[in-house]
Amino acid sequence: MANRPRSFRRNLLLKILAFSVPILLIGQAVALRKARTSLLKTARQNLTSSAIRKAEELETGIQSVEADLDLLARTEAFQSGDSRRIEQVISSFTEDIPYTVSCVELIAPRAETAVLNTCRRSIIPSTKQVPWLQNGSVEQPDFYVFSPGPESPTAMPASADRALVKFIIASPIYNKDGSLRYTLAMEVCLYQLQDTNNLSLVGETVVIDPENIVVTHPDPNQVGKNIAELRDFDKLRSIVGSVNAGQSHFAHLFRFLPGNGHEWLVGYSGFEVPVSPKQNSVWTVLTVTPIDNALFGLNEIRNVLFVFTLGLLAASTLLALYIARSLSLPIERLIRYTQDVDDLSQLKSAPHSSHIWELDYLGTVIERMLLRLEENSAELRRAWKDAQVANQLKNEFLANTSHELRTPLNGIIGSIHVIRDDLCDSRAEEMEFLQQADKAAFHLLSVIEDILSIAKIEAGTLDVNIIPVDLNHILQEVLEMQALQIQQKGLHLIRPELTEQIMIPVDHSRFKQVLLNVLSNAVKFTDEGSIAVSVTTNESFEDNAGNGAEGTAEIFMPAEPWVKITVRDSGIGIDPKHRAKLFKPFVMIDGSHTRPYEGTGLGLAISQNFMRLMQGDIALRSDGIGKGTTVTIVVPRLGTIASAESDDSAARPEKTGGFESTAADNQPAVFFSSGQ
Repeated sequence: MANRPRSFRRNLLLKILAFSVPILLIGQAVALRKARTSLLKTARQNLTSSAIRKAEELETGIQSVEADLDLLARTEAFQSGDSRRIEQVISSFTEDIPYTVSCVELIAPRAETAVLNTCRRSIIPSTKQVPWLQNGSVEQPDFYVFSPGPESPTAMPASADRALVKFIIASPIYNKDGSLRYTLAMEVCLYQLQDTNNLSLVGETVVIDPENIVVTHPDPNQVGKNIAELRDFDKLRSIVGSVNAGQSHFAHLFRFLPGNGHEWLVGYSGFEVPVSPKQNSVWTVLTVTPIDNALFGLNEIRNVLFVFTLGLLAASTLLALYIARSLSLPIERLIRYTQDVDDLSQLKSAPHSSHIWELDYLGTVIERMLLRLEENSAELRRAWKDAQVANQLKNEFLANTSHELRTPLNGIIGSIHVIRDDLCDSRAEEMEFLQQADKAAFHLLSVIEDILSIAKIEAGTLDVNIIPVDLNHILQEVLEMQALQIQQKGLHLIRPELTEQIMIPVDHSRFKQVLLNVLSNAVKFTDEGSIAVSVTTNESFEDNAGNGAEGTAEIFMPAEPWVKITVRDSGIGIDPKHRAKLFKPFVMIDGSHTRPYEGTGLGLAISQNFMRLMQGDIALRSDGIGKGTTVTIVVPRLGTIASAESDDSAARPEKTGGFESTAADNQPAVFFSSGQ
C-alpha cells in the first residue's frame, strides 16, 4: 500500500492547487506593483500641473499689482506732493484691492527719511538693486519685484489650507517733466491654496526667488534661507536650473525637512517677474507632498487584494475538489463499463457524462463517422447531378448559340446568293434582300459582341468610360429604336413624363445597351397588353420590397442622389423559382414559355455586370407565369446640371477595371450600393 500510486482524483487536486496558488500570489504582487506605479504616475502629473497652475496664479497676481501701482502713481495726490492726501489714497487703495498689502514705504530722491513708512524698517533695497535709482536714469515706466529676505518687516500668518507668498514690489513715480518724484514700495502678500490631506495631490507650496532664497516653505524656519543651506541642495539646484531652462516636471526629495528622512514628491514650474526694463527674473514654484500621501490609496488596495486572494484560494480549493470529482467519476464509470463487457453482440450504449464533452464525443465518434460517410455520399450524388445539369446547360447553350449564329448567317448567305445569281426582278427587290442581309449581319454582330462581353467580364478585363450623360436623351433614343417593333406587335407603350434634365455618370454605350436589352426583352416576351417605362429619383423601394415572399428582390439602394428606371410589361412573366437563373450567363429558362423565343441567355447577365461597373444595379421581379415582369435599374445621379457640366469639363473620364460578380448562384438578384 505504501508504494501504491496516488489516484487520478488526488493527483488532479494537487496539481490544480500547485498551479493556482503561485499564480494568485504572483498576480497579487503584480497588481500591487502596477497600482503603485499608477498612483505615482498620477501624483507626479497632478503635482506638476499644480505647480504650473500656482506659478501662473503668482505671475498673474504680480501683473495685477503692477497694473494697480501704475494707476495709483497717476493719481493727483502723488503729483501734488501732499503727504496727507498720499496717505489717504494709499489707505483707500489697500482696502479695495483683492490681495494683502502688509506695509508701505514712500521715499523721495536724496531724502534722508521716508515720506511715508508703515513698516518696521526700510524695505527698499540699495540703489544698486533698483534700476531707476542708478544715476537717476531710467526708461519709463518701470517696475521691480524682489524677495523680502530673511528679515521681513512683517509676519503674515499662513494656514493649513493656504500658503503665504510675500513679495517686495517697488515702482517709480515721475513728475510731469519725467523726473523722478518718489519711489513707492509695498510688501504684498499673495495666498496659494493648498491641501495637505492624504487624498489630495495639490501639495504644499515652496517658492524660491532668483537669488535662491526660500520665500515660502511648509517649515517656517526654512523661510529666508538660501537653498545651499538645505539638506537637499543638489536636488534643489538641479530643479532651479531646469526651471531657468523653461522646464516643468517632477522630482523626488529624500531630505526635504530637517530630521525627516521620508521621501517627498515634488512638482516644479516657474514664472517671470521684471527686474529691469529689459530683463526678467525667473522664480521657482514647487508643490511638495510626502510620498505616503501619494500612495495613501495603496493600503486600501493591498487590503482588498489580500481579502480577494484569500477568497480566491478558498474558491480554488473548492473548484479543484469539484473538478477532480467531475473528471474522475466518468472515467471510473468507463472502467466499470469495460469490465462488465462480456458479449460484443449484446453491446450496450457507453455511459455518457453530461459535463465532459471529450468523453461524450468518444462514445459518439463512430456514429459521426458513419454520418459523415452518408453526407459525403449525398454530396457526391449532388455533385454528379450538378455536373449533369452543367453538361446539359452547356449543350443547351451550344445549341442555342449555334442556332443564333446559323440563322443570321443563312439569311446573309441566302440574300447574297439571290443577288449574285441575278434572281431579282428589280433594283428594289435587290435592296430588299440587301436590307435583310444587313439586318441579319447586325444581329449576328450583337450575338458575337454578347459572347465577347461575357468573356471579358469573366476574365476581369472589361472597362467602362464614365461620363455625364443626359438620361432623357438616351432614353428617348432607346424608345425610338423599339417603337417600330412595339407598333408591329400592337402593344401600348407608356412613356415617362420627363420634365427636367437628369444627368447621370455612366458609360454611354454600355448604359444604352442595358436599356436596349431590358426593353427588347419586354417587347419580346409580351404578345399583348402594354409596356410602361417610368423614371423616379430619390424614392423608397417599399413598393417593391414586399414582405419577403418568393419572387421579391431585397434591394439596397446606392448613396443619394440616384435615379430609378422601371420597365413593367404584361408579358408571359416568370415563375419565381426560376428567378435565380436569370442573371447567370449561358442560362435560359426551360419550358414552353421561353423556348419559342430567340436569344443566348446572356443579356441580363451582361446588363447586371455593366450596371455594377457603373456603380448601379439591376433587378427583376415577377409574381408568376402570365403576370408580367418588372425590371428596375438604379444608377447614381449628378446633383445638378451645373455640377454635371463642371464635372464634365474639369474631370477626365474615369476608367474602371474588370468586375467580378459576387452574387451567389442560388441567391436572388439584389441591388448593391456603390461601396459594396
